[in-house]
Amino acid sequence: MALPREELQAWLRLTLSPGIGNQSARRLLGALGSAEAVFEASPTQWAELLTPSQAAALRQPPAGLQALLERTWTWLTTPAEGLHPQVLTLGDPAYPADLLQLADPPLMLYALSGTPLPRSEGSLQAMAVVGSRNPSAQGLENAHAFAHSLVDQGFTVVSGLALGIDGAAHEGALRAATPAHAGWPTLAVVGTGLDRVYPRQHRDLAHRVALQGVMLSEYPLGTPPLAANFPKRNRLIAALSRGTLVVEAALASGSLVTARLAVEQGKEVFAIPGSIHAPQSRGCHALIRQGAKLVETVQDILDELPPHEQPAPPPHLPGPTPTDRIGADEQAATGDDVLDALGQDPCTLDTLQARCGWATPALQARLLTLELNGQLSRLPGGRFQRIGMA
Repeated sequence: MALPREELQAWLRLTLSPGIGNQSARRLLGALGSAEAVFEASPTQWAELLTPSQAAALRQPPAGLQALLERTWTWLTTPAEGLHPQVLTLGDPAYPADLLQLADPPLMLYALSGTPLPRSEGSLQAMAVVGSRNPSAQGLENAHAFAHSLVDQGFTVVSGLALGIDGAAHEGALRAATPAHAGWPTLAVVGTGLDRVYPRQHRDLAHRVALQGVMLSEYPLGTPPLAANFPKRNRLIAALSRGTLVVEAALASGSLVTARLAVEQGKEVFAIPGSIHAPQSRGCHALIRQGAKLVETVQDILDELPPHEQPAPPPHLPGPTPTDRIGADEQAATGDDVLDALGQDPCTLDTLQARCGWATPALQARLLTLELNGQLSRLPGGRFQRIGMA
């Protein structure tokens, strides 16, 4: 569902306000209910939820807000032919369920695709394919071939649109796509605004990815290719995927950051070995020594992954949506199946789902609401822990 202009302005203001990061913004949303309500609140309410400097930052609209609002509104309302731009806010039905498991899911996501993104009904059947920007000829061939085979097996290939391995992975996935293919062949998570393409050499590739798959970014329109944004976007690549395949990587490669983030999220990491004389192989060899699965074929990946089960969506999400306000005292008084199932010890999403029997989308929505209310915290490795005693 498209955001009304006034609501879009409130979300943009929240994300642009200096000193208000994702966690502080989510605390405001949990207490006040919506982005618009944040700016309708009194300074006294802000002071209860924020530091003095943060509360002061909310009093004045940030510089550039109106220009960004016009730019974003124009992008949403006058799309290029065949493309559907969308802005997904935290709690939007189409917001990827996988990202809700992050400790800091983006407040806003910008998406560009050939069809509107559907309601998110659970985890994607996706695999990240990443690697060197300066690969060998064999590395490019491997990335293309593995991505092609993954799409043949029903996966979406997730990568970052960079030169080298990323580009070859997107190309291989697009080459494998057919009209009968269910889902997206590929998804590109980029470190710029979606009205920019970086690198420029991939302008045509980006257009084809958008037409057949999805382009995704957490950065506002107009954001240039800043070096600090690319390692940050890697957490989204890892989170959207069931595992990460590193095709080629030097020891200082950003692909190893993606692999590390995947491990921290409890995901599988796979690596293709190469020549002991090739610098592009040293990162993969290091990963294998650290426990990554050595792969020679796509079947090696399939053998390590449990069957992908997509639970049927519930007729409605039990409890409020992630941005609805729930009083913690009221919740404690009425009880909560999820909190009861969580107990006092850390546990994973799968363990919690087995205990309470909730479908994945409903459970993720409830966990986010409980986190916003300060009733649980997210731990490394995709685990959750209750805060306070029952």
